[in-house]
Amino acid sequence: MADDRELARMFKVLAVTPRVRIIQLLKNRALCVGALSARLGITPGAVSQHLQVLKQAGLVKGEKRGYFMHYQLNQETLSHWQEVLEEFLAAPEALEPCDLGKPGDKPWETIKPAASKPKS
Repeated sequence: MADDRELARMFKVLAVTPRVRIIQLLKNRALCVGALSARLGITPGAVSQHLQVLKQAGLVKGEKRGYFMHYQLNQETLSHWQEVLEEFLAAPEALEPCDLGKPGDKPWETIKPAASKPKS
């Protein structure tokens, strides 16, 4: 099984909506940057940046076809992560309990800086 850091890195890769949408679009067939850009409504440059992150994570791979690079899902990597996630979700007793705070706490809010004193 993947360690906690590796799992967190993969969640971070998938925490961006366009990357999840790219994976959904590539489920059916390989597509080039232009086709992904048109379907996602974002620039080809943005698509390329997202694809680079997905490639580094091993989730997609590219294949040169003529002048264009077509991207497809890396089924081997996806199968690995599916197994890791199933193990992770099936073994909650293996996780250490965490402090969830008190009712009403809002841990997602950032701490606001103290008000600065007006200059005299």
